[in-house]
Amino acid sequence: MIRLADVPVVIDADDARRAAEAELSDPAYALAQPSWFDRAVGWLAERLADLVEGAANVVPGGGFGVVVLIAVLVLVIVVVRLRVGPLARAARRPGVVFADRTRTAQDYRDAAEQAFAAGDPGAAVRDRFRAVVRSLEERGVLDERAGRTADEAAREAGARLPSAQDALRQGAELFDAVHYGGRPATAEDYHRLAGLDDLVRRSRPEVPA
Repeated sequence: MIRLADVPVVIDADDARRAAEAELSDPAYALAQPSWFDRAVGWLAERLADLVEGAANVVPGGGFGVVVLIAVLVLVIVVVRLRVGPLARAARRPGVVFADRTRTAQDYRDAAEQAFAAGDPGAAVRDRFRAVVRSLEERGVLDERAGRTADEAAREAGARLPSAQDALRQGAELFDAVHYGGRPATAEDYHRLAGLDDLVRRSRPEVPA
């Protein structure tokens, strides 16, 4: 008597392929597959591991040396940014107020209002502070002098207008930060300078003792 278990089963290549496709079509396999995001993260992790492993072979100290090297590179980038970026330019370059000395205080006020209405508070801040300084020159509080910085204007005018001294200093700092330091200006910044302009125009200079 021949038992079924004793009958050899011969499966050719086509039968094996069909059996494999049938098995893998089970939804359980699809659910077990990693998502494209998981595969991408895995690929990036493998590449990073290869990079670190390769660098560890040539950098003294191995993996720790690689970490130190990365930290040094980050530090170099920060230092370069500070030396050549907006903050460095603001520190090195004097905050000269005027590039054009032909405009009047009212010209600068009008330009500031137009810039603010157009949604450009940075330009509005710059021109409103220039209106303040030009107004001081027109009134004789400051002498007309080319190359005057915002800090110089605030200090010299503050000596003649003690009631506006602090506001002038703060206005000069704001002008330099926005114009030379690259700091984004806000509507509040512009309103502060507009208030400074009004304060300066109301203030009467004191005669030095």
